[in-house]
Amino acid sequence: MDAGPSPRKQRIVVGLSGGVDSAVTAWLLKRAGHEVVGIFMKNWEDDDDDEYCSSRQDFLDAASVADVLGIEIEHVNFAAEYRDRVFAEFLREYQAGRTPNPDVLCNAEIKFKAFLDHAVRLGAEKIATGHYARVREAAGGRFELLKGLDGRKDQSYFLHRLSQAQLARTLFPVGELEKTEVRRIAAEIGLPNAAKKDSTGICFIGERPFREFLNRYLANTPGPMKDDRGRTVGEHVGLSFYTLGQRKGIGLGGLKERGAARGAGDHAPWFVARKDLAANTLYIVQGHDHPWLQSDALVADDASWIAGDAPAPGPCAAKTRYRQADAACRAAFAGPGGALALAFDTPQWAVTPGQSAVLYAGEVCLGGAVIASASMRERSPVAA
Repeated sequence: MDAGPSPRKQRIVVGLSGGVDSAVTAWLLKRAGHEVVGIFMKNWEDDDDDEYCSSRQDFLDAASVADVLGIEIEHVNFAAEYRDRVFAEFLREYQAGRTPNPDVLCNAEIKFKAFLDHAVRLGAEKIATGHYARVREAAGGRFELLKGLDGRKDQSYFLHRLSQAQLARTLFPVGELEKTEVRRIAAEIGLPNAAKKDSTGICFIGERPFREFLNRYLANTPGPMKDDRGRTVGEHVGLSFYTLGQRKGIGLGGLKERGAARGAGDHAPWFVARKDLAANTLYIVQGHDHPWLQSDALVADDASWIAGDAPAPGPCAAKTRYRQADAACRAAFAGPGGALALAFDTPQWAVTPGQSAVLYAGEVCLGGAVIASASMRERSPVAA
């Protein structure tokens, strides 16, 4: 496999995270004849310990990989940039009752901005990461962001805010491979992290209890928890601590509400369906397929388009959350740089303000916007 865009030797700085994907990325580029330098990014300092957010162990793993590959590695601290550009926005969004996606912002502001700037200062012609995505140069010198070939691992959703300038200097070598092949290569060449478990969760939270973490930074104002008939069925601990579609951690357990679910069954699970910030009320419903969890349309703002301009209005496909199949829809735009409106062919489940609506044309990621609101398929007077 040719990991670089041409046979010409280039100086490429690779973001080594300590994981197997970035390790194989560095190996592929070195095998292709490039001069490879590794950078380990430390993005979080508060409460960074081995139990939850083990950047120390990740750096040791990254350093071990660099040693095996025979490349240099530098430890760079971007914690201040991360706190200002990503974490502060994360907290603002949660405080406003929305559910942000910090991975999207981290890619745009840290991994492909602060990291790219640092790499350029080191004389890099390109940067590379272990993301499962691809970059293609199209007609007219434009660059396209493509889905990774492994559909189960595709990460283009998280990269949809990248610009032409960023994509022009970025390589995603493992985007051309299946994850199983990446693991096989790592084991074959003797990488020390070949069997390392993939990281999950938000980097600054790790595997720690999410509500416990947020409670350190956000005020919690308890209020009523109501069902779709307006009946109070419990008390929430603060609207910021819930997200639409949430099932676990609501606190009702096996509460039986006779006739509450309109065919869902007395013991059907409860889901968070709506937040009323003005009344500090959380609405919950029974049953995964409850109408309040289905949306025919959405409006999104703060749009970012890979090509630099919004795509043409009309039929397209979109994801409203990661690991979701592309959903057929129609896109409309409210003027230059205005809001994005999507109307779906079939209702979408738990469309959540703060998350990203990302548009696709086949394997090409067009960009996206931040979901501001969604239209429920059916509304009750108590939730109007």
